[in-house]
Amino acid sequence: MADVLLIMGSDSDLPVVEECEHVLKEFGVSFSTRVLSAHRTPDAVKDAVTSAKPSGVKVIIGFAGLAAHLPGVIASFTTLPVIGVPLASPPLNGLDSLYSVVQMPGGIPVATMAIGSPGAKNAGLFAVSILAVANPALAAKLVQYRATMQDKVLSRDKTVQARHAG
Repeated sequence: MADVLLIMGSDSDLPVVEECEHVLKEFGVSFSTRVLSAHRTPDAVKDAVTSAKPSGVKVIIGFAGLAAHLPGVIASFTTLPVIGVPLASPPLNGLDSLYSVVQMPGGIPVATMAIGSPGAKNAGLFAVSILAVANPALAAKLVQYRATMQDKVLSRDKTVQARHAG
């Protein structure tokens, strides 16, 4: 049983999806990853999404390039939290993807992340945040993650200051 279901529209999206998988692994969050297209395999998308909640999935992350609105299609079939990650692809470098994910009609929400790898990483972290609401151990890991990030930045700051002092 996976806590998070990741769905990408094409296996060419896998390098970006792996950024999200890495975050989930780092936090010990179970996940499963599928390649399903909103337009080429709509019945399979519906089946995967409608069976997610009964199988224990708590968050779904959809990755879509071009104007293929996979996250919106996912959200139309479930009340689970859905996170959308727009992917960069020619000719608009992900702007079309961003618009198709972020411009959901009122009533069917999709939490939209940044385009590409930063969005994939943040999608993983946002899923962890959602799960941490009901999981104190996961919440503690998230606090530690943020503290470690802060320490790294402050350490770099000290290094830069020392290098530029007198």
